Amino acid sequence: MAKTHNSGRKPAKPEYSAEKNLTNQMNAAVALYKSDMTLQAIAEELSLNPIKVRKLLITAGVYRSDIADAVQQTFQSFRTTQDYRTAVSSTMAALHLSRPSVTSYLPYEKGVYFPEDADAANISTGAERQRHYRAVVALKKNPCEENLWKCVVAFRGYKFKTLSGLPFTYKLKKGRGDEFTKELWIDRRESSKSLAWSSVRMAYHNIGKIGEVVDRPKALGDIRGVSYIYGLFYRFGLIDVPKKVKEKMTK
Repeated sequence: MAKTHNSGRKPAKPEYSAEKNLTNQMNAAVALYKSDMTLQAIAEELSLNPIKVRKLLITAGVYRSDIADAVQQTFQSFRTTQDYRTAVSSTMAALHLSRPSVTSYLPYEKGVYFPEDADAANISTGAERQRHYRAVVALKKNPCEENLWKCVVAFRGYKFKTLSGLPFTYKLKKGRGDEFTKELWIDRRESSKSLAWSSVRMAYHNIGKIGEVVDRPKALGDIRGVSYIYGLFYRFGLIDVPKKVKEKMTK
């Protein structure tokens, strides 16, 4: 009897996951960076080059510099209307940088592993930041209710602040079919209040222009829970806030 061969090639290391490996590297780099180690020292410790270490830290959201901010902001502005490669090229031209320089200051878009529906408490800090980044970029690229809801799902458990600087978080509950119900449960100190998705949608449609400065929550409408929505929209990049307010909300 002739032997049958499986056409599918078995992986040399079935237990190896590039995504998990990259996530582990990112978490290790973040831990060392927070202990005040330099990029060069971290690179030597992890047997990586300093540029990859920096990219890992940027992906985790813990590395900031003037050039990194300029590259990311410029890239994101082009990314709203261009594909990834074209947006990189446009950023190169705008900032007079080489392609390797531009990409080295951008976070990894693929390869960092985390379950999309995992609660924030069950994933690494770096993975959570990557989830936030992807959701915000998608919303800026295509502002719509669907992507707004994806942001709401991605940021559950995140610590927001109101205009006056009061911290709050929210959680979502699952209903039939293991789907999230369209209601945000605001948790601030001892009290817990619900915020209807319809209220969030109403405030969203009251935004004049994406990214414009909104002086106060009531400018989004006389809506129940608008003080919380104001904090959400600022973090999602849908609105900007006055400088004095920004100091309270980012402190």
